[in-house]
Amino acid sequence: MHLKGLAGSSQSLLVSALFSKTKTPIVCLFKDKESAAYFHNDLSGLFGADKIMFFPSSFRKKLTNYEADNHQLVQRTEVISGLKTDKSPTILITYIEAFAEKVISPLQMEEQSICIRKGEKISSAFLEEVLFEYQFEYTDFVTVPGQFSRRGSIVDIFSFSNEKPVRIDFFGDEVESIRFFDIESQLSISTLESIVITPDFQITCPQFIETSLMSFYPEETIIFMVDSETSGHNLNNFSDEPRIRRKIYGETTEDHLPIFFSWDDCIKTIEQFSILDFSQIPLFTCKQIIEFNTSSQPLFNKKFDLLASELAEKKEKGYKVFLLAENQVQASRLNSIFEDLGFQQLFTHLPIALHEGFIDHDTLTAIYCDHQIFERYHRYKIRSDFAKKEAITLHEFLSLNPGDYIVHIDHGIGVFAGLEKSEINGKLIEQIKLVYKDNDVLYVSLHNLHKISKYKSGEATSPKLNKLGTGAWQQLKSRTKSRIKDIARDLINLYALRLEQKGFAFQPDSYMQNELEASFIYEDTADQVKATTDIKRDMESDIPMDRLICGDVGFGKTELAVRAAFKAVADNKQVAILVPTTILALQHFYTFSDRLRNFPCSIDHVSRLRSASEQKAAIKKLEEGKTDIIIGTHKILGKEIRFKDLGLLVIDEEQKFGVAAKEKLRTLRVNVDTLTLTATPIPRTLQFSLMGARDLSILNTPPPNRQPMVTEIHTFNEEVIKAAVDKEIERGGQVFFVHNRVQNIAKIKIMLLKLCPYARIIIGHGQMKPGELEETMLSFIDGSYDILIATTIIENGLDIPNANTIIINDAQNYGLSDLHQLRGRVGRSNKKAFCYLLTPNPAMLSDDARRRLKAIETFSELGSGFNIAMQDLDIRGAGNLLGGEQSGYIADIGFETYRKILNEAISELKESDFKGRLMEPESKNKVPELVKATECSIETDLELFIPEDYVESMTERLKLYREISGIEDEAQIEKIKTELTDVYGKIPIETLKLLNVGILRKYAIQAGFERLILKNRKMIAYFIGDMESSYYSTNAYKRILEWLMQNKMGAGLKESKSKLSLTIDKVPSIERASKIMLDIYNYVFEINTAEEPTAS
Repeated sequence: MHLKGLAGSSQSLLVSALFSKTKTPIVCLFKDKESAAYFHNDLSGLFGADKIMFFPSSFRKKLTNYEADNHQLVQRTEVISGLKTDKSPTILITYIEAFAEKVISPLQMEEQSICIRKGEKISSAFLEEVLFEYQFEYTDFVTVPGQFSRRGSIVDIFSFSNEKPVRIDFFGDEVESIRFFDIESQLSISTLESIVITPDFQITCPQFIETSLMSFYPEETIIFMVDSETSGHNLNNFSDEPRIRRKIYGETTEDHLPIFFSWDDCIKTIEQFSILDFSQIPLFTCKQIIEFNTSSQPLFNKKFDLLASELAEKKEKGYKVFLLAENQVQASRLNSIFEDLGFQQLFTHLPIALHEGFIDHDTLTAIYCDHQIFERYHRYKIRSDFAKKEAITLHEFLSLNPGDYIVHIDHGIGVFAGLEKSEINGKLIEQIKLVYKDNDVLYVSLHNLHKISKYKSGEATSPKLNKLGTGAWQQLKSRTKSRIKDIARDLINLYALRLEQKGFAFQPDSYMQNELEASFIYEDTADQVKATTDIKRDMESDIPMDRLICGDVGFGKTELAVRAAFKAVADNKQVAILVPTTILALQHFYTFSDRLRNFPCSIDHVSRLRSASEQKAAIKKLEEGKTDIIIGTHKILGKEIRFKDLGLLVIDEEQKFGVAAKEKLRTLRVNVDTLTLTATPIPRTLQFSLMGARDLSILNTPPPNRQPMVTEIHTFNEEVIKAAVDKEIERGGQVFFVHNRVQNIAKIKIMLLKLCPYARIIIGHGQMKPGELEETMLSFIDGSYDILIATTIIENGLDIPNANTIIINDAQNYGLSDLHQLRGRVGRSNKKAFCYLLTPNPAMLSDDARRRLKAIETFSELGSGFNIAMQDLDIRGAGNLLGGEQSGYIADIGFETYRKILNEAISELKESDFKGRLMEPESKNKVPELVKATECSIETDLELFIPEDYVESMTERLKLYREISGIEDEAQIEKIKTELTDVYGKIPIETLKLLNVGILRKYAIQAGFERLILKNRKMIAYFIGDMESSYYSTNAYKRILEWLMQNKMGAGLKESKSKLSLTIDKVPSIERASKIMLDIYNYVFEINTAEEPTAS
């Protein structure tokens, strides 16, 4: 049957209606993965995901070859496994390469898999044998399909037939429980009665992969075909078998049977079933033709008056009008725009997404999609619980390995030499071994793990080791602290001054503001919504705004500046936008002009790219108030620039300006609203310290419907380079080629001209004269050249929407953050972007370089993955925020120590120089009059540790010790107990007792003790060492003395070498120590709470 005249997503509605009515299995066959995925998205939105399956190919195409894709392989196996076990009808969506790829037969699938049931008798040793036979790999923790691990009674397995790994818990030889668990947290999610473990059939039994997908389907199945005329062509292009085979098996193809059916074979399979063909030219002779009367959603070019008229006209003609938008905010925005244009209730909102809107003229139904109205890219999502996690994780990044540099807050920089067990008073304890200069050794109690951090500085060189016992480290710390205090004082002073000034309070939003925000090409992220609200609240207040917007490349900072600027202009104020480079000035001029072209707003720019007469005219118009927004470099801070009525100053990348410009800014911004943008992330660890010194808005999430970027690693190869350049130039785009060696950059141009003689190529690098470099960049921006060969100078802020391919040569030589920033130069528009990382032969790469490249390839999304792997950017961020010289201090003492000192410096300044001048954020659990110890070290001879036979991996034990040392309440104890039992099995008694150490430390710190010794059944608690401390004049200290006089525990106060301590006898256990410390805490702060339980 041939179905004609179905426009937009009306095909999806037809399939869903047919399935609901007939309950017959349906297979939908598309020409390529993208169109299949959009159709899958449509049906999932209409139906929910339960009855919809997506069937991909095992391979993904790279630029010049094919690669087996584990994720897609798991999806395929999961689908055929589901088809075999569950006979209820479903809709399966696939595309020709996946459909033509052979699968294992149902009978062989059963023979080559193992089913495990709860309560079944099966030894874990036998299961291990089977897994080795299935060629599963043994590992500490399971993260990708084809791996398994064993810890005591627990076996974790990642089968190829499930998107989540499974945890099987044995009691002797009986299966006690089966649970799915999460790859990242390694914690259980749900329980199962049984599980089928499936290997990768392509490796274990390729000879049995010889069947068609349709062999799993009954004969009444309906096949829907879309674009069948191009499917055959696509299949012939894809199944270039020798290349696929070599990539997977690493051998010649003769040894294996063909992987794909031919197009002719596919046709023979298809014609055995009922066929409904949506194609323009049907593949088969049709017995019947059905014509529909639908048309596509019209284009409105973001003209809301046209849209409103169209919807009103449709309603008048009796059409039911629906607006499809997943986000309620979008529907509300449109409603308010229509109301301002004089229209009421033009549509009914449905909170679902379809790929394309359509109008059905027979049923009088009009369906409009918000992403088409706003001309946004609409992204498909295929359900996937298993995203690739082979890259660097936060856990790996922070984990300590023997040989790593560490910083001990009291002793300085040393080398971590592992964990060692030793006996104290006849009891076994585990300690951390650190090696310092001249091979001095320091053993640190695991209960003082909070004093140790991995050394990070952002510098490539190794740090100098400190010598124990010399005092040099303490001097370095106090020197650093006094310098940091000076910088922080200036920062806080500016903030305090601003709070005392009167500024201009802007009016609430106008309808044009709503229209501007609705026309933004991307959907707002939650971070953008919050930042927009914060900016408007600041502007509408009469205290001058000074907000810092911090977000990764492409996260929408400029859009926030556009909105703020327009809000100021709507209130008849002028806006100055200050940028560090001439090119950036021009780019912002283009961006602002484009976004505000439909609004009453005049924009101009001054920079050395304009002639003297043009600049003079621009300055005159500014002074007369004829220009609303002026964009420029530090030139706009000059004496000749006079504003008629400046209301808002936007500063882009302030850290890149010189001292003189910063001084001028300082005077200007005290009573003018100021918005500063930066792409360098501010470490989360510093965000809290800076509250009360700077208003921050952090953009952590990328725009939701941005095109995903394709990142591929290739060995340097001219075929790859030519293919990448051709692909981009053919679609009218431009290419960045990054080569970071000026001495032979000309050779790259010769090579590219040989490969692509038709391409227009230009070179740009930092050794050129500024004017010449600028000229080069501008001619590339205006499209005079196809390829820009450049050094890393393009890393900073260059935004060319038409350049969507970047080739980075010798990618192994760059740090993660550099690669990330370079890659951020492309993918700035609605076009799909490509990043190709070229390296020498993989065998020549270090492990570290390999992991870095794998991370950048895997995290092809903007955002979140990077906040993990980019600690060096955190460090760069600290430097930029508080001045470039900071990176020197960070290199001397390490980032974590720097952060601690900064926190101390800022809180001391708030208590002394700025007391009462700042608005402090409210703390939820404020304990009155809290002058307390900053930290507390604990020494003990009690057996509190994690046995090696419980957690074998030293790195894991260390991670758990760190987690346990951070415990502060009963809820955290319970959480860690649950997690340990889930991942490792029953908790040993020594570990259970260890869980109380964090609570003990918390209450000791609050009460004012900075050191506890628990030895020989006694507890000695040392008060704050500085006898001049204001702690000794607080009520808290007086209350401890009162408690001492009242208690019956045989406690005594003692002073030795100017150190005051409290000694309590009969403390045989950590539980007893915690109970006493809680008792002191409750007495000191007069808290009449029931006794807090402790872990046992």
